[in-house]
Amino acid sequence: MSNRPASMRDVAQHAGVSLSTVSRVLRGAPGVAPQVRQRVQDSADELSYVVSRNASGLVTGRTGRVAVVAPTLRPWFFGGVLAGLGDALGAADLDMLVYQVGEVRSRRGWTRALPLRRNADAVVTVSMDLSEEECRRLDDVGVPMVLTGQKVSGRASVFIDDREGAAAATRHLLNLGHTRIAYIGSRTPEWFSGSARDRLAGHRAAMAGAGLEPWSLVRSPDQEGGELAMGELLSAAEPPTAVLAEFDGIAMGAHRTLRRSGVPVPGAISLMGFDNHDAASVLDLTTVDQSPYDTGLAAGRLAVDILAGTARPDTHIEMPTQIILRHSTAAPRGARGLSS
Repeated sequence: MSNRPASMRDVAQHAGVSLSTVSRVLRGAPGVAPQVRQRVQDSADELSYVVSRNASGLVTGRTGRVAVVAPTLRPWFFGGVLAGLGDALGAADLDMLVYQVGEVRSRRGWTRALPLRRNADAVVTVSMDLSEEECRRLDDVGVPMVLTGQKVSGRASVFIDDREGAAAATRHLLNLGHTRIAYIGSRTPEWFSGSARDRLAGHRAAMAGAGLEPWSLVRSPDQEGGELAMGELLSAAEPPTAVLAEFDGIAMGAHRTLRRSGVPVPGAISLMGFDNHDAASVLDLTTVDQSPYDTGLAAGRLAVDILAGTARPDTHIEMPTQIILRHSTAAPRGARGLSS
């Protein structure tokens, strides 16, 4: 007996129908009697026939694939978004192709180097912070595009309000009674992301609204950056009584410096992050939850709906954020915060 995979012709012979009838049944096209349709499906199941994406694409003009473009796959955030995307696309019987652009993005014309044309029905970007020029180049692929982690007028976008999220976190610390609040943000020599700018702006706006002078440091976007920034804050003549970090990774670095220095959290300094990293609960870190899985799920469903014609290609979906209260924040020593 041959070990070769069953073909559409094998299914047709087994069911006693024409090749075109098998094609219509497997594509879900009308014009086939119910009993014939069932016979074809039973034959396909018995022969373990698998529909080829490429073969069906010749008929439908669709590949059955969605390309996902991300700058990196390493931080936990991207894994959460990809998990949500995969579940949403899988539920619609769509495959997911993931492209990690990394350093390639620094090269001019990097979008043309991606093998997207004729390989995908839609493109989803994950926290790429694309410029308008980069968006136009991706438009040349000729398929719908959904942006996550970025809000762009006239383009399908799934995002959070980074500015308001950081402002709410700052107000949480203010309401506890803190007035010396420091903010640790991130930046690299080459990159200052839109979310980093918005979170810093949100913190500054909340401080200004309380009549207080903002106090911010910008360091590398990693735990080391948080460690170094916290060390600098501890050397100030009057250290802060509370610190807000742009994201949890930076907060973890700051927490490490405080622990090594014997500074109790929140007894001496309250510490707060942003993102709700999986490890945040281990450190009992108060943070702002933005649920990357839900963002990916929403982006995947939006891509599916745009392909089905049930959603506009310029749809905006703002995802909620929520402060997760844990034991790393409290009223400063000698203050009663909200209870005063």
